[in-house]
Amino acid sequence: MERRVVITGLGAITPIGNNVEEFWKSIRESKCGIDQITEFDASNFKVQLAGEVKGYNPEEHFDRREAKRIDKFSQFAVVAAREAWKDSGLDKEKENMERVGAIIGSGIGGLGTIEKENRNLVEKGPDRVSPMYIPMAIGNMAAGNVAIDLGIKGESISMVTACASGTHCIGESFRMIKHGYQDIVLAGGTEASITPSGIAGFSNIKALTQATDKNRASIPFDKERSGFVMGEGAGVIVLEELEHAKKRGAKIYAEIVGYGATSDAYHITSPAPGGEGGARAMKLAMQEAGAEPGEITYINAHGTSTHLNDSCETSAIKSVFGEAAKKVMVSSTKSNTGHLLGAAGGVEAVACAKAIQDSFVPPTINYQVPDEECDLDVVPNKGREIEVKYAMSNSLGFGGHNSSILLKKYES
Repeated sequence: MERRVVITGLGAITPIGNNVEEFWKSIRESKCGIDQITEFDASNFKVQLAGEVKGYNPEEHFDRREAKRIDKFSQFAVVAAREAWKDSGLDKEKENMERVGAIIGSGIGGLGTIEKENRNLVEKGPDRVSPMYIPMAIGNMAAGNVAIDLGIKGESISMVTACASGTHCIGESFRMIKHGYQDIVLAGGTEASITPSGIAGFSNIKALTQATDKNRASIPFDKERSGFVMGEGAGVIVLEELEHAKKRGAKIYAEIVGYGATSDAYHITSPAPGGEGGARAMKLAMQEAGAEPGEITYINAHGTSTHLNDSCETSAIKSVFGEAAKKVMVSSTKSNTGHLLGAAGGVEAVACAKAIQDSFVPPTINYQVPDEECDLDVVPNKGREIEVKYAMSNSLGFGGHNSSILLKKYES
């Protein structure tokens, strides 16, 4: 028997707020979290801007020794997971922790650690590479550290599908619960790649904007868009089987009702023409939910602010939604946060859950110049107070990975 899956907890650490309350307040107030890079001296880099997490002190969350043994991407995952777990009201003394999972992905993993230890290898020799190098750097340690921290003994997996990682993790967690393999899963994504090699690598592949005005840098769907802005942080949600949630009197933010995952089989970095693969992912999510295009209130677009992504995603939405594409509200919260790579889907799922709970559609901020190739209702600059029945979140990743999840306002 297929089971219903609901969201009962939210956690986030982002460039516009270090918890869900701060993050959502910033979304409602159209705040931009993009500014000059402070993580390292970027004065000789073509790219000067990023969406950094601000005011983060690891020693407020971990003891000093522990903080030195966990890479920042794993730290962000643990911080967001703790918030989501606390928000859900779950008590590990009362749960069978073997029926609880942690599915948390990262696009790149411990890039800061990789850089630091490679420098040690080159400058000081092999014996000076930290014994903690591998356990800090490998991408699965977001899920691993969360499971250790919270005592999770069910399936602990990290999915890596570049910028689609967070959404794939949530979608696969939804299936896991729906088909009876777990009762509760902490799902989402995390990233900490604002490092010299991260910025240089994405810059040299021409993915990042070289804009210097922080309010004209991450500008999804705007005709003057010129690349994405690197962001960092984590978003983790608690997914729970409906009857389990009801039995313990949990608050329910929304229900997950559909998931679509496809591959372009086209190119390592460019989306398929017309966003064909992304279109199929959206269609699959709606088919699973039994939802019609006209019923979808809001799409949190992948909306990276690159020329190809935004035009192809617009084409994909038009091909799937037909006439309804004129009415559906489509915004990109990457205009607030920059692009959090593997964490994007996690943070954007939090935004969708809050949109449903709060009856508020987030805007695409800093939007000025309309583009005829992106002629959707992009909710320019100011959010809208409106009931959200269905919210879709799209994520697309290098390698041709496409994922869409569909959330619905919970009805008993």
